[in-house]
Amino acid sequence: MMFRKLAIAALSAMALPFAAMADEEEKMGTVIGIDLGTTYSCVGVFKNGRVEIIANDQGNRITPSYVAWLDSGDRLTGDAAKNQATINPENTVFDVKRLIGRNFSDKSVQADKKLVPYKIVSDQNKPMVEVDVAGKASKFAPEEVSAMILQKMKTTAETFLGKDIKNAVVTVPAYFNDAQRQATKDAGTISGMQVERIINEPTAAAIAYGMDKTGGESNVLVFDLGGGTFDVTLLTIDNGVFEVLATNGDTHLGGEDFDQRVMQYFIKMMKKKSNTDISGDKRALQKLRKEVERVKRALSSQQQARLEIEDLAEGFDFSETLTRARFEELNNDLFKKTLGPVGRVLEDADVTKSEIDEIVLVGGSTRIPKVQSLISEYFGGKEPSKGINPDEAVAYGAAVQGGILSGEGGDATSEILLLDVTPLSQGIETVGGVMTKLINRGTTIPTK
Repeated sequence: MMFRKLAIAALSAMALPFAAMADEEEKMGTVIGIDLGTTYSCVGVFKNGRVEIIANDQGNRITPSYVAWLDSGDRLTGDAAKNQATINPENTVFDVKRLIGRNFSDKSVQADKKLVPYKIVSDQNKPMVEVDVAGKASKFAPEEVSAMILQKMKTTAETFLGKDIKNAVVTVPAYFNDAQRQATKDAGTISGMQVERIINEPTAAAIAYGMDKTGGESNVLVFDLGGGTFDVTLLTIDNGVFEVLATNGDTHLGGEDFDQRVMQYFIKMMKKKSNTDISGDKRALQKLRKEVERVKRALSSQQQARLEIEDLAEGFDFSETLTRARFEELNNDLFKKTLGPVGRVLEDADVTKSEIDEIVLVGGSTRIPKVQSLISEYFGGKEPSKGINPDEAVAYGAAVQGGILSGEGGDATSEILLLDVTPLSQGIETVGGVMTKLINRGTTIPTK
């Protein structure tokens, strides 16, 4: 595949650090911060000297990244879409962040295609979701579905603020490449907003953690394990200056993968114990997916949890206990896989484990006790910081950046400076299909 014509163009979609010019501030108005997640999204705004994380129409501060189409042709987004997923699996779309900016032929897209109940089809090697809208097959690009989720977050903010919102800061995984960043920016445009900045999720979380920190320079490691993606970023924080030293990650690792392991375990168990095969039953799989997510969450605070599904398949009720130990055993290799990027970040930054002052855990999957203990053991028993909400930290940081850009942050954000890096090398294709690097990974941006 051809590389981007010019590496510098790639930086346009990258996170950039700076306060806006005064005349720009006047035109811009309020800039909201949106964490567009694989499984859940969150929106915040800087208002009256502080960040407000905004609850949706159901009173929830995080909104499922789900979109569904009903037989009537009506469209549901968020909680309403997720709540009816078990009765309408083929027309309920989720995990679209795992498709955005990728090619249909990508291994990860081909793997996901087998796991989701809705259709993923190819349009010139671009993955498209195909659903039934009022009896007619309709195709949507991943950025169109993401735009529907962004619209939901926009409406949530507008209801709270009582005014139209036209500008946003949207976050992406630090390890997203240029195509994924540009597609996310396009989703913002489709949703009717100007995306003023794309910023990296762990960097946004670091702002949430370090905004009020004084007392000199500290090395902070942000470990961000969400529903679908994983990032590790090492920064120095020094009185409002956030300088990223190194970043690494995996754009296809998170809570959904842990759920999938548990689902496969129960599917095999049903086959063996009851001679019931639900692997081709989309409704049954969606019921199982919902219950497995609930049980996984319960296991973060208890040693075992019971999974009960009435009428899972034709005349078949399913009831089984899952212990925390079995859950950990099923996912042990995936949990350990998170330590690879941690080691690479330390190596790239030339920092030793003992030089890390704080470990900040972000993303719902960091609530898993085994994940917490693995990272603590890796750093010689050092306990991670408990100061921030792992579900809301990214949106919080994005809202702070929004406050800087709009000018509504005032004195509270005037000292903040963000110096991020490019996670992947940027280059051009030269004779013979060779990539010639122009900007190496880990370069502080902006650069030229």
